[in-house]
Amino acid sequence: MSKNEVILRFEEVSFNYGHNHPILIEADFSGRRGSKITLMGQNGAGKSTIFQLITSAIQPEEGNVHIANGLTIATARQVIPRDQMNLTVREFFEKYFSRKVYDIDPRIDEVLEVVNLKGHEKLHDRIIKSFSGGQQARLLLASAIIQNPDLLLLDEPTNNLDKAGIEHLTKFLIDYKKTVIVISHDADFLNAFSDGVLYLDVFTRKVEQYAGNYFDVVKEISARVEKENRKNAQLAKEIQENKDKANFFAQKGGQMRLVAKRMRDKAEELEEEKMDVRREDKTIRSFIIPSQPEIVGNILHISSFSIIKNHKPVKRKTEVVLKKNQHLLITGPNGIGKTTLLELLASPEGKGAEIAEGVRVGYYRQDFSTLNFEDTVRESLFAVMDKKVEETMRATAAGFLITSEMISAKIHQLSEGQKGLVAFARLVLQKPGLLILDEPTNHINFRHIPVIAEALNKYDGAMILVSHVPEFVKQIRIDEILDLEK
Repeated sequence: MSKNEVILRFEEVSFNYGHNHPILIEADFSGRRGSKITLMGQNGAGKSTIFQLITSAIQPEEGNVHIANGLTIATARQVIPRDQMNLTVREFFEKYFSRKVYDIDPRIDEVLEVVNLKGHEKLHDRIIKSFSGGQQARLLLASAIIQNPDLLLLDEPTNNLDKAGIEHLTKFLIDYKKTVIVISHDADFLNAFSDGVLYLDVFTRKVEQYAGNYFDVVKEISARVEKENRKNAQLAKEIQENKDKANFFAQKGGQMRLVAKRMRDKAEELEEEKMDVRREDKTIRSFIIPSQPEIVGNILHISSFSIIKNHKPVKRKTEVVLKKNQHLLITGPNGIGKTTLLELLASPEGKGAEIAEGVRVGYYRQDFSTLNFEDTVRESLFAVMDKKVEETMRATAAGFLITSEMISAKIHQLSEGQKGLVAFARLVLQKPGLLILDEPTNHINFRHIPVIAEALNKYDGAMILVSHVPEFVKQIRIDEILDLEK
């Protein structure tokens, strides 16, 4: 078992999603034992598809996925299946082993430490559904780690981790002796442990393999894009010169027509030399979320809320009033009840909170449950519009990189990142008076995050934000903080 042994190899693998929608075209790459690899590419490029091909959840249409003999693979699922919600933590972890593990309790303690879920009490007999959404995501992450696999596949593992949680996970990955492939949009996290990058190009549908840490590779890719752009600009200039000369000579007639033809041929040759520039380095366009115009006075009044302390709800009194153009940040550790509080605020019968009459609430949920997964994107966007104008809808969608083929896709066919962009497009079209955002950066490509921060910073309605990403929050004007822990 040498450190350099190749344990995973994609050999000319092609895979289509439905008819006519290629995800991979003859992709080639390999993974060595003990390497720590980042898998990057734009939202919807097919990163999660590569994971499904590695775990044999789906089969390639052409080519082969070679996995070393006896290699164990584990991946953290995105949600806990409904039929496992009533299991205890111990039973939940036991499900991941084919035979009985006698020393499972200390192993559970170890992995809960890694995902920063250790409390003062023993969690082993607690029922899964008593945990918050963020804590359930940590249990899923722990369920992959406890298997101690030869190849660990992690899809957005930092999504529900706070700063301390990310530090714990980073240390674990640095110390992990086996192979890891990670999909994430958290650049600093990736840079801390990556020694290689697989880059899935959303246009060529190929996978490029790079050695080096994450920041080096991103620099290398940017430099390549810039070089390709420069070369193309130079070629475009030459092509135009040749076309202009060709037109000039063609008008002279006679022998000159041959010269003109040569010029045109030369222009065509140069056209073919132009690089296919990586268009996926596109970022969403700057946007504004318009606020409901006719609203005056108090928009929201919070007089009390509940937090979860030792798994029991504890009521707290408070006095928070939000008017137009006021931004409130809600903070507190995972599992204290931030999401629950937002759900209460967004529901018409919210107790302890009062929303002024006639206020439209734009609610961005981290699980996208405000979207109907059976709707097409078009139906989803039209659903929030007063006047259903096709051009307005399409122009807004285009700013969020929602292509015309995506518009007719159903929400459930989109990647998590694309669902997030649809949710933002809906907020723009909805013009809410109160904006409620629960972890709005979770699945979003890091290139889009500054654009989103700028839009939220400028939003002039009332806004409530929950986010565990300090760099993101720093870019947004916050007028008041409600710390649930204090």
